[in-house]
Amino acid sequence: MGKKQGLADPVRLNPFDSADRQLLRVVIETPKGSRNKFAFDHEEHIYQLKKVLPAGMTFPYDFGFVPSTKADDGDPVDVLVLMDEPAFSGCLLTCRLIGVIEGEQGDKKKKVRNDRIVAVEKDAHSWADIKTMDDLGKHFCRELEEFFVNYHKLSGEQYRILGVKGPGHARQLVKSGMR
Repeated sequence: MGKKQGLADPVRLNPFDSADRQLLRVVIETPKGSRNKFAFDHEEHIYQLKKVLPAGMTFPYDFGFVPSTKADDGDPVDVLVLMDEPAFSGCLLTCRLIGVIEGEQGDKKKKVRNDRIVAVEKDAHSWADIKTMDDLGKHFCRELEEFFVNYHKLSGEQYRILGVKGPGHARQLVKSGMR
């Protein structure tokens, strides 16, 4: 019996569920309620602390990435996951796409697209009826947008919301980011 060395590389996992290709797989980096921003370093194969948010500011929901993708900013495609309880860094979730918050980050000289997919964990009871971003309501969506604007402001960057689109556009974004 052969032994495997170490953990699976979460960056190389299949982005879609093999049993149901409509479901997206997401690796959590930063759990809901955390002031610590974690990111997976694919060269070192470890989660690193990237930033500590100021007192009173936390991640509103679990935040992670779609494996085997690369977005315009050079990182894997980002995903904010709505679910009943926080997961943990490294946890693999299966999710329904509900949309995407399109955004642009940077300074006056250099701007790059940094869209944020929004998904619901497939077994989340509290979010079972949510199928699209419209189901969340305008006020809720605005709060999510403001989190990303304020998060980037802490690093001296500007984050500008370009629009909010539905699940079809989110799926297209994932497929275009697959390597």
